[in-house]
Amino acid sequence: MIGVELSLRRSLQFTPTAELPSLQSVARVNGQIHAIVIIGAALVALFLKLSIAYYTFGTNDVAAFYMFARSLNEHGLEWTYRNGVPWLSNSPVFNHPPLPAYYLQLIDVLSRQEFCRAHGLTFPFLLRLPGIVADFIAALILFRTIGTSQIRIPLWALVLFALSPVSIMVAGFHGNTDPVMVMFLLVASYMCLRGRPILCGIFFALSCQIKVIPLLVLPVFCFFWLRRGTALRFTVAFVLLTATMWSYALVSFPLLFVRNVIAYGSYWGHWGITYWLQLTGSPQLNATRFAMPAAATVIAVLLKAAIILAAVVIAWRRRCLSAEAAISSIAYAWIVFFVFTPGFCAYYLAWLAPFVLILSPVFYAWLTAMSALFLFFFYNGLTGGLPWFIGVSKYTDPDRLSLLTPWSLWPWVTVICGMILLWKKAVNAAPSLRLFSLEPLPLDGA
Repeated sequence: MIGVELSLRRSLQFTPTAELPSLQSVARVNGQIHAIVIIGAALVALFLKLSIAYYTFGTNDVAAFYMFARSLNEHGLEWTYRNGVPWLSNSPVFNHPPLPAYYLQLIDVLSRQEFCRAHGLTFPFLLRLPGIVADFIAALILFRTIGTSQIRIPLWALVLFALSPVSIMVAGFHGNTDPVMVMFLLVASYMCLRGRPILCGIFFALSCQIKVIPLLVLPVFCFFWLRRGTALRFTVAFVLLTATMWSYALVSFPLLFVRNVIAYGSYWGHWGITYWLQLTGSPQLNATRFAMPAAATVIAVLLKAAIILAAVVIAWRRRCLSAEAAISSIAYAWIVFFVFTPGFCAYYLAWLAPFVLILSPVFYAWLTAMSALFLFFFYNGLTGGLPWFIGVSKYTDPDRLSLLTPWSLWPWVTVICGMILLWKKAVNAAPSLRLFSLEPLPLDGA
């Protein structure tokens, strides 16, 4: 009996240890399968976008960037900030920081080389190439995020992000720098998860070198690192890199740089609140970026102030939460921006995608569907129908653009519904939560 009892005890003690490697093996195999699926989907999207960029011209933004590139190489950065494209009526303003300007100069030269000409590496293709690569890197970063944090994103949502029709149309066809900005901002957010304030500051600064709109979420990073006692390292890295990259413009022509880049205003009346205001027919609310009546100017300033204030309050109230919640704070700031923004361009819809995915995969799926619906009709209208090759708007045919704008109501309403539902979910989790307050958010209301 004693021998049987000892044998039974040994077997019971051995069984969990024997099963543990098997469970680890299953988890490892599942992880490898997920990696193959996600990377495979990202590669499919990568090659699809490359094909679209290779065989199409894109929108008139590509033409504007080409003319900016010629102006930059012939006259320099200051002259281009001041004059835009003088031989084009209603010339677009060059509103990018210096780094994209240097890239435009580079690809303008490269596209004229015999090797590039022979292999079809045109200016429109080279312009879209960084954004296409950035989308691929963003998918890998998101997959890496779920493996090194408490963030959980379903496989279907990651595949949807990798194959997102929004990113395919924006990065593959439109022709702008926004996907690169989003990728750097996502990497900066990932550094919060890793506890790397210096790298976070560097990548956040790089995001702001592409466009200045990420400055909207600067309070999220500042308060997050301040709470952890490492704000100085983040701030020094961010300020040093930003000052270095902007030094020439800030020293040589500061007012021009502030006017064109920092104080840039987008297109009134093509999204949300300002779309409805413009439908009133009031001359004071019928505005464009080139001609803003007094009433429209005041409303635009008030909406921008409300967005900035909301972003600061969100960052302050959520400063005590986890690193995962800090990324959600960025998503909330973007949501507020898209509800209240007075100006809008179609490619803006790439800005909030990865952050909303982390916040709520279901909300992301709905937003992607509605955004893809809008973008398809938008680009299909600009190009005159399938197959797409070149899309023209704003400067040559504003009436066509006004016919396409109502489709933007679909994603706008989706963002509003998502904001309301997320607030109700937060209140259900923490009944003491108040909307108008500066008190730190309770941990169960993240």
